[in-house]
Amino acid sequence: MSDLYDTITVTGNVASEPQFKRTQNGVAITSFRVASGQRKYDRQTERWVDSGTNWYTVSVFRGLADHAFASLHRGDRVILTGRLRQREWESGDKSAVAFDIEADAVGHDLLWGTTTFVKDERRRAVDPVPVDAWQTTADADTWAAPGVGGGERAAVLESLAVPELVGAHAAGGAGDADSADAPF
Repeated sequence: MSDLYDTITVTGNVASEPQFKRTQNGVAITSFRVASGQRKYDRQTERWVDSGTNWYTVSVFRGLADHAFASLHRGDRVILTGRLRQREWESGDKSAVAFDIEADAVGHDLLWGTTTFVKDERRRAVDPVPVDAWQTTADADTWAAPGVGGGERAAVLESLAVPELVGAHAAGGAGDADSADAPF
C-alpha cells in the first residue's frame, strides 16, 4: 500500500449502489464505486471516442456518509474531491492495483441534470454539535449490526431525520422540487 496521498477531483458515474454501515464506535461509512470515462476527439474521424475508464472505490465518513447514502444512486453523475490512495492486491494467481478515494466532498454534477438541496437541520443549531454526537442512544441500538442492506434504505433515511428524503428518494426517485415544506 502506498503511503502517498494525493488530492484528486473526479467526475464520473456512480457505478454501484452506495453501501452504508457504522463502525462499532458509531462512525458512519458509505462506500461506492465511481467510473470516470475518458473521451478524446479523433481528428481523423472528426468524432469523440471513448479512450478508457478509470475505476475508483470511494469512501465517505460521518455526516458526509449519511448525506451521500441518502442522496446518491447507481447511475448518478457526480463530482468529488478527496485523497487518492493506491492499493496493490493479490487473489490467487491474480494481482492488480486498485485506486481508492477518501472523499471530502461529493455532489451531483449539474452539467448533466438538476438536484434539490435540503439543508440538514442538525447543522443549523446555534451551538454546533460534533458530528459524532448526532447519534442518540436509540440510534446506537439500531446500528448494532455491522451493515445495512439495500432493502433497508427507507429505515436508514428515517434514522437520519430527513423526512423529505424518505418518500421518493428512498425508492430512487427525484422527489418534489417545488415542495412547500422545504426547511429554508
